[in-house]
Amino acid sequence: MLSGWTRANASPSGDVRRSSVVPRQQVTDLAKIRERTDRVRVARGGRHLSAAREAKFGASFSALGKLAYDGAQVSANVLDLQSGDTLLSIDDRIVLPTASIGKVLLLIEVSARLTGRDFSGYGILDKTPRDLVGDSGVWQHMQAPALPVADLATLVGATSDNLATNLLLSRIGLEAVRTRTEALGLTRTALLDVVRDTRGPDDAPQLSVGSTAELSWLFGALARGEVVDPGTSQRVMGWLSLNCDLSMVASAFGLDPLSHRLPDHHTLLVNKTGTDEGVRAEAGALRGQRAAVSYSVSIQFDDDTLPTRLRVLDAMRTVGEELLEYVH
Repeated sequence: MLSGWTRANASPSGDVRRSSVVPRQQVTDLAKIRERTDRVRVARGGRHLSAAREAKFGASFSALGKLAYDGAQVSANVLDLQSGDTLLSIDDRIVLPTASIGKVLLLIEVSARLTGRDFSGYGILDKTPRDLVGDSGVWQHMQAPALPVADLATLVGATSDNLATNLLLSRIGLEAVRTRTEALGLTRTALLDVVRDTRGPDDAPQLSVGSTAELSWLFGALARGEVVDPGTSQRVMGWLSLNCDLSMVASAFGLDPLSHRLPDHHTLLVNKTGTDEGVRAEAGALRGQRAAVSYSVSIQFDDDTLPTRLRVLDAMRTVGEELLEYVH
């Protein structure tokens, strides 16, 4: 899953060396082929100069700006994984609700403990009445009364399973997740609570919060294998590669929501979304033929009408369209 995230794809003639001697009669043909290849590479390279890349996100600025003008709080950040350049930055330091995106922090702690052999991925956790919760996920609809830790993490990555999240938190503890989050240097991003059907005055007001600058950095670090260690990062990326929610930014990528672990039309995606009343958020890493990026978009809005919600999703898709253009 991780190989190639920060490496530009080689050209058809680049980095290919043969030990055999080229027959003399083929030299002229090879020279012509290389000349044509160089012309193509130069012509296409102009589209991907740094200034041109920044200009490509003009539609994203406009779409998100319109939402902000209408009263929404918007935040976005996009990073080039090879150069580290910031390609898009819109209020990316502010803290906004991110709903289920905070579950990534839980998965990181679970993966780190599996790497450190603090517990086994085959350890069985049982459903308990106190952990039962509705909304996202499939385990609440299944007959199995217990599942292994690794399977619960898979459910969280694939369907943002709330019941599996609560079972893992009962085993791990929120404090351990907070400690890990701080160790990663994240100061504006946090998983605040377990998942609840209703939130009372004594509960955290949100499941999680975050800044898009930190979330974009986090997915870039996961893609590079820099979160805890390569094994821990790769395991988290594997769980998240199963994510079925491609309804926001990723709706522009043309991928199969149920099967996109491998590159499809040279496009590879790993992402996590967050949905709550008046909240739409997504963070991820996207690789194409020419570049790879990490990104995060968070929007908090008055979800009082369906047209309002659809405008938010349209704006997020616009960001996705420009991301796709950039990486290809």
